[in-house]
Amino acid sequence: MSADPQLIAEFADELLTAARTRTPVRQLSQRHPQLTIDDAYAIQRAWTDRRLAEGRVVQGRKIGLTSRAMQQAVNIAEPDYGVLLDDMFFSDGDDLPLQRFIAPRVEVELAFMLGKPLSGPDCTLADALAAVEYVVPALEVLDARVQMTDALSGTGRTIVDTIADNAADAAIVVGNHRVRPDEVDLRWVSALLYRDGVIEESGVAAAVLDHPANGVAWLANKLALHGTRLEAGQLILAGSFTRPVWVTPDSTFHADYGPLGTITCRFR
Repeated sequence: MSADPQLIAEFADELLTAARTRTPVRQLSQRHPQLTIDDAYAIQRAWTDRRLAEGRVVQGRKIGLTSRAMQQAVNIAEPDYGVLLDDMFFSDGDDLPLQRFIAPRVEVELAFMLGKPLSGPDCTLADALAAVEYVVPALEVLDARVQMTDALSGTGRTIVDTIADNAADAAIVVGNHRVRPDEVDLRWVSALLYRDGVIEESGVAAAVLDHPANGVAWLANKLALHGTRLEAGQLILAGSFTRPVWVTPDSTFHADYGPLGTITCRFR
């Protein structure tokens, strides 16, 4: 049974307040254990509607939990997704205001710019690649508007908490080196992630569902269940191929994608 619409609205309002005050709320799953994944997406949609009413614009989508290890950690069998709004975008070399975040972490990803609309329910990897105008390296900044660990029980967040919290997305830093999807073998794109000059993580893009564009096809099929499609001009974050690395005050992150260039950003 779906959660009461009033409860959905209250949680969406709480998440807005949490971001603005930089004070995470107690886990929704602890307060209402009956909440389902569908309820969590309903909360996310209600939160998105509130941001759009403020004048924000949807510029893309993000896909998360694309690795098998991460799915097992939260006891699910598929990825999750969130929305990218216009005020979440930063460019290579930018300073990101640390006061904007609560508990930020950085992940290494590839992003796909759609040149054509993409819809399910039968979207394939080939369909996704055919709709892509270009691929660009990107860093995703995760955050936690819901407490990562419950103060009373010591329990970690569940998938319900993460999805409701816009799949933990907070910002994206987009690189400058664009490639067509047929120019490189996207499965073998790799990256080194440095924090303050020290390599913290490395990975290869095949770790994302065996091919990072598989996530784009998966998302098109999931959105079709809600009568929605991916639109031309949207940027799709395909999922991380490194573990998230914590941001520290005044830290500088540098991601080296080899032939696909680099991304640098600082948290001030």
